[in-house]
Amino acid sequence: MNPLKKLASQTAIYGLPTIVGRLLNYLLNPLFAFSFSTSEMGVVTSAYAYVSFLLIFLTYGMETALFRFSQLEGDKQKVYTTSLISLFFSSAFFIIIASLFSSSISESLKFSGHSEYVVWFAIIIGTDALTAIPFAKLREQGKAKRFAIVKTINICINIGLNLFFILFCKKVFESADSVFKPFVEMVYNPAIGVGYIFISNLVASIVTLLILSPEILKIKFVFDTIIWKKMMRYALPLLVAGLAGMVNETLDRVLLTHLIPGKEEALSQTGIYGSCYKVSIIMTIFIQTFRFAAEPFFFSHSKEKDARKTYADIMKYFVIICSIIFLGTMMNMQWIQYFAGKAEFRTGIKVVPILLLANMFLGIFFNQSIWYKLTGQTHYGALLTIFGAIITIALNIYWIPRIGYMGCAWATLICYASMMIVSYFLGNKHYPVNYDLKRILGYLGLSLALYFVSRLIKTDSTVVNLFVNNILLLGFVLTAWMLEKNNLKQLT
Repeated sequence: MNPLKKLASQTAIYGLPTIVGRLLNYLLNPLFAFSFSTSEMGVVTSAYAYVSFLLIFLTYGMETALFRFSQLEGDKQKVYTTSLISLFFSSAFFIIIASLFSSSISESLKFSGHSEYVVWFAIIIGTDALTAIPFAKLREQGKAKRFAIVKTINICINIGLNLFFILFCKKVFESADSVFKPFVEMVYNPAIGVGYIFISNLVASIVTLLILSPEILKIKFVFDTIIWKKMMRYALPLLVAGLAGMVNETLDRVLLTHLIPGKEEALSQTGIYGSCYKVSIIMTIFIQTFRFAAEPFFFSHSKEKDARKTYADIMKYFVIICSIIFLGTMMNMQWIQYFAGKAEFRTGIKVVPILLLANMFLGIFFNQSIWYKLTGQTHYGALLTIFGAIITIALNIYWIPRIGYMGCAWATLICYASMMIVSYFLGNKHYPVNYDLKRILGYLGLSLALYFVSRLIKTDSTVVNLFVNNILLLGFVLTAWMLEKNNLKQLT
């Protein structure tokens, strides 16, 4: 099979549960936004920001190390069990420590009176960190369907329980004569509120661990100290890179809660920003699904004689798709904005185009990252993301007190753009790939030009605006098709 066609096929399979799950979560966002206040949603947003950091910390680069050493070592099973045992003990230690100090941790995170949140999230993070290795093994073996099925079950449980508690139980509890009320009163407590979002996640994570138990238990456990040390030397720079990358991705929501004066206002701005951030979720979905398929593909294809040409083609098509996502979202913003929730949430919708571009640049940076992963120079990945983290921290500290969440958005864009540019020049020195910069920059420029044109010709009619905007979007798609149709025929 043509390598690009294979990658596209794998991305589609990996992407199905992710796309469906993220879209369903996308549809849940209005439910949350209409059910809870901006400050309550601020708690949810900041909580998941901390989760993102800790999950990177607890997986400490072992997923990528598994891909790398499965290619280098003769015994793939030994590599797998060594990484699995390592993560089991680190995750168990984390859960115990977090549970023991849950009260003091909840106070420092501004979750006063909710130490149970800390315990729930400790179990979620520890469980998700452990299952990261079985999921990585499925990707390494090319078992995309098994991966997709397990992910889909996790998503269905999480979303189903959210609907059950926040929609069904709340409605029944507040009714006077529902036949389900005795049952609901046994399982539902309105005082838990946003806690049901966390409980739904907790149950889904535990069930996922149980489903993956065959991948965990039906093997001969061997811990090879020599392999583990090699993997850790390779993975620790990736841990630093991952943590710094998460600083770039989520620290803004943490800093919002601390740099905006007044607890209520801080949580409110965090809630607005978090809700509008989800409007740009389609770009994030595509990048995440692409990464699931692309990382093992990059390693497995690296020995092919045309590998660098393939990587260059992947980058070009990646930018085209991201540009379509950017235009598709912005050209239809007049109705998409309502997914942010109530009017007070939609006041932050102006961050969406900035965040869409920022995440596109992050995706381009990920594509470029093959140069330091394939050459084993993972310390460069750490240095690049630390560089980005410094930009993120400095700009957020400066801008948040002055312009609030808009500062977060601009800081994210500048951070990812800077990382992308520096990575390109370093990669050109250590592992040059002949990217088609003329086409790539052309597609980026055309998408931005069409977006600004749509802003200039806006009328008082929503229907007319949507019609004109989508004609412009179609124009971009047709232009890309005409320019690339001869190359695309080679994939069929």
